[in-house]
Amino acid sequence: MDAIISLRGLPAMLAAGMRDTALLPEYVIPAFKLSYPDAPVVEIPDAGHFPTGDAPQTLLALLELFLQTSSRPKTHPPTTTHPNLMENTQMTERNPILITGAGGQIGGVSRLMVDMLLEQGHPVRAFVRRDDERAQSMREAGADVFVGDLLKPADVAAALKGVKRIYFSMTPQPYYADALTLMAAAARAQGDIEAFVHLSNYEQSYMTLEKMTAPEEERRSWLGGLVADWSPQQRAHWICERVLDWSGLPTINVRATLFAENPHLTWMQLGPLSNGELRLPFGNQRLAPIAVHDLAEVSVTMLVDPTPHISKSYELTGPELKDMYGFAEDYAAALGRQIVYIPEELEAWNEAFLDETVLKESLGDPATARHVAEHLRIQTRLIASGRYGVLSDQLETLLGRPPRTLRWALQNNTNLRQLASAPSL
Repeated sequence: MDAIISLRGLPAMLAAGMRDTALLPEYVIPAFKLSYPDAPVVEIPDAGHFPTGDAPQTLLALLELFLQTSSRPKTHPPTTTHPNLMENTQMTERNPILITGAGGQIGGVSRLMVDMLLEQGHPVRAFVRRDDERAQSMREAGADVFVGDLLKPADVAAALKGVKRIYFSMTPQPYYADALTLMAAAARAQGDIEAFVHLSNYEQSYMTLEKMTAPEEERRSWLGGLVADWSPQQRAHWICERVLDWSGLPTINVRATLFAENPHLTWMQLGPLSNGELRLPFGNQRLAPIAVHDLAEVSVTMLVDPTPHISKSYELTGPELKDMYGFAEDYAAALGRQIVYIPEELEAWNEAFLDETVLKESLGDPATARHVAEHLRIQTRLIASGRYGVLSDQLETLLGRPPRTLRWALQNNTNLRQLASAPSL
């Protein structure tokens, strides 16, 4: 360090390999800027500890530019960066917004939020589990991609470095509450957190300890007669909200109802819809699904300007409360063909559509497959019992415009658009 300090008067530039696991960029970059506050920092996302081998052409171009600019009279420091990350030089100057669950499907809440925040010029750190093509596409869009495990304290603490605003979401799984608790503990230990936005679920608006500990028959009656308990995932969200309450963090709970893009309403229906049928076990019950795009937009609004929302919980639904016959009309409009609603027997539908073997192939883990299957089975029973027949105007108030409808969400769903373009049978 003394040697570095003695060189402060000389031109300098840091080219940091963002995949370096020996000299972690989250520590090296701030240390460098302490010694060279006016020097440029260039982040090379696809390089590790040896950029000379991982990205030689990029490094040569940077060295050439550095030699050219360092011989000129000192003016404003250059802001050159890797060509795929032209905005990332600024990321070391401002606090990135941490978005978890960003490696999920294209069109998911977290991924949409990453895109929206970047479009608005905000620095984003996208937490992903795997370094795959989805992670690379976010790098190319300008995000600071952090590859790690939300169940590993060291990864969580490292991802939080320099972060003041957090959005937490995660695929339903048995360790969901563990992951949020780790994030909350690390955020509290780090301090100076401005907002912790938690994607919860609508059930939390009526899940109280009193109701959860009532006698079984009383619980069953209150839940509509088909179940006596909430799902493991719903209980995890209840625990998470308590953890955040106790943490003292500036929290915002986003309690969303059934997504318009929920498996019940999208890929599980592809077979029946191809035959002109909407097969669901919901009888005449009504739902008001929320479009993922609206959920992402309102969450971004809270992260960008959190102050009015701190310590609040929002119960959000879509704009229209419809039964399945109304849904069938929306599917018909989206697909350009006649769709007829066929009410199904509840448990027969659960057995036919919620196959743990299929879920295991999709999710890659037997325990997660069991957890998701149980959550979806109980959610199906709650819907069939009328527990989702609610409508709120909070989403429109937060958005400042009418929310997107189920029909809009169906028309913009990738799977359904492919089905719409296929010839009808």
